[in-house]
Amino acid sequence: MDLGTLQQRAVQIHDLYDELNRRERGRVWKREEFMLGFMGDVGDLAKLVMAEEGARTVPGGRPALEHELADCLWSVLILAHRYDVDLGHAFCRTMPELDEAISARLAKTGEPA
Repeated sequence: MDLGTLQQRAVQIHDLYDELNRRERGRVWKREEFMLGFMGDVGDLAKLVMAEEGARTVPGGRPALEHELADCLWSVLILAHRYDVDLGHAFCRTMPELDEAISARLAKTGEPA
């Protein structure tokens, strides 16, 4: 599945959450609330990664890890949507910048001291 298709599906789920929140709470989440939700998902993901590495016991196993990774991806896609960021463009712009910066540092560490 390509990024555009993932984003479209994420927005469909976002819209369902908006409708659910309107009905149950009388309002939708603000952008910063999506960020806070993402932080909670990252915390859950950290626990599941620790479990995968044998550092703690968490119920759910591999399916829970996969679910939480998907939740985190959903959150990133929705944050990009809510802040009107073209994530594909930003990714393609950022990777060469990282490549250049890392390669320059590697080149420095390869030089004799």
